[in-house]
Amino acid sequence: MSSSKTNQEEIKEKGVEKEQEKNVIEEETEKEKEIQKETENDPNKKKKMPKINLFRQKAHMNPLSLRQMDFNLSIRPQDMNWKEYYPNMEKGEHVDFADIGCGYGGLLFKLSEMFPNNYSIGLEIRGKVCSFVKEKISVLRHNEKGKYLNISALQTNAMRTLPHLFVKRQLSKIFFLFPDPEFKKRKIKWRIISQELLAEYAYFMKSGGIIYTITDVYKLHSWMKGHLEQHPLFTELTKEEYQNDPLINVISTESEEAKRVEKNGGTKFLACFKRK
Repeated sequence: MSSSKTNQEEIKEKGVEKEQEKNVIEEETEKEKEIQKETENDPNKKKKMPKINLFRQKAHMNPLSLRQMDFNLSIRPQDMNWKEYYPNMEKGEHVDFADIGCGYGGLLFKLSEMFPNNYSIGLEIRGKVCSFVKEKISVLRHNEKGKYLNISALQTNAMRTLPHLFVKRQLSKIFFLFPDPEFKKRKIKWRIISQELLAEYAYFMKSGGIIYTITDVYKLHSWMKGHLEQHPLFTELTKEEYQNDPLINVISTESEEAKRVEKNGGTKFLACFKRK
């Protein structure tokens, strides 16, 4: 009986803790809204950066589910209103880099600094996570006038919507940083690298464009590298090209997942291939 009571008490305590945590998050959210209003009234006042803990969302999503589709996309990529995402984009300019599964945007912000004349888009299937990236970009644009105008984020399912976003031979770089390994056999079809998807990526990439992949899961690394090696339109970077590409170090260090792996003492497996 005492053991049963103890279990009930533990369940009750966990419920109270969750409720308290929920209340804290709600209070912080309300404070953020109040600060936002104050900033809107005073455009010279610095905005506070959004807090990641308010935008947490489970890592695993079903990329084949229609519920993850963004039905606000244009039917043709030529009709996409990119000015909504890049205020300074001129007619004839276009997105150059795509970070597929951008997470909390660590790579995007670095790309903005390293390539000020190129436009980068982060594609993220998780709504809350994408909202964080958008909010952070908005805050940085406000606090650092004239900066971060060349990056943006879009909540969408990259396995389904790339033909709505890009035209043939448009992209020069595509990034796949620490994608979901999808260990279960029935979920392998969810992996973001496959022969079918590589054919699609190849269509949207310029000749000489590069696909960057990195993971801390060796089996996934072997899968991605193997598929890229098998595809007739991609060839792996040479040793010299790996050494001379400044983004090799960036993708290994700048994303939140890269930092997590580093903190936990994990190993990172890299594979980069050039479009023929």
